[in-house]
Amino acid sequence: MSVTKPLDGKVILVTGAGGGIGRAIAMEAAKAGAAVVVNDIGASLDGQSQSSAAADDAVAAIEKDGGRAVANGDDVSNPDGAQAMVRQAADAFGRLDAVANNAGILRDSFFHKMTYENFDAVVKVHLYGTFNVSRAAADVMREQGSGSLIHMTSTSGLVGNLAQANYSAAKLGIAALSKSMALDLQRWNIRSNCIAPFAWSRMTSSIKVDSPEQEERVNRMKEMSPEKIAPVALYLASDDGADTTGQIFAVRNNEIFLVSQPRPVRSVHRGEGWNFESVRSHAMPALRASYMPLDVSADVFCWDPI
Repeated sequence: MSVTKPLDGKVILVTGAGGGIGRAIAMEAAKAGAAVVVNDIGASLDGQSQSSAAADDAVAAIEKDGGRAVANGDDVSNPDGAQAMVRQAADAFGRLDAVANNAGILRDSFFHKMTYENFDAVVKVHLYGTFNVSRAAADVMREQGSGSLIHMTSTSGLVGNLAQANYSAAKLGIAALSKSMALDLQRWNIRSNCIAPFAWSRMTSSIKVDSPEQEERVNRMKEMSPEKIAPVALYLASDDGADTTGQIFAVRNNEIFLVSQPRPVRSVHRGEGWNFESVRSHAMPALRASYMPLDVSADVFCWDPI
């Protein structure tokens, strides 16, 4: 008697799946019964050099474990590439039930030193890449009447971080994009959610270590494996996650967080309206107690992962 697996009969496309978090999601999805399209252009961390070896290797590992997978080397930042990978999923496996938008690059720099090229490149892969692949997948999913879009955001965008204006802007943009997709696509039973992952991977390996405190932080991050992220992604891709949409989760080792979304925290009202003096003397003193501090992600997630 065969045992039913949570993703039996499902087809999932995972971008940036040649290594790190993407590979972990692809591998675990295959073990859970899904057929997997492993997308990876084999780019270096800054998106320069390319090779198909990483995607091919992940496919070989999945097939060795008895799973089904195909490799794809298209570029998520190119709309035609996104269409091609979605078409490959439909051609190879007959449908597309879930997308994990994981592909990404980094080009860190302090804002006042950041070039247009480095801002544009990071936003193109993360934000435009998420749009391109999701937009292509939405056509297939609408015809099916179901689907799950899973996007990787980051606390660099949700909270803030130094020297990552390009990455932070893209990742916070992904959270807003996901909410819009959840609203627009709900009539076709297509859901859209975000995960902010904490894990040691190619992306986090670029963190500069220039102090004992930073070295300690990096050592703690090395203990957080990419495989810790996969269970939440698999749940969101499964039928059990059918009632979950428009949400933002964070996964940090053995912790799962539901992340708040921007809402008003305090208000002031003046019947006669406002002028500069009343804003200065009344509005801002009343609101100041609720100002958000200039936190970075490490200030908010300041305890050791459990």
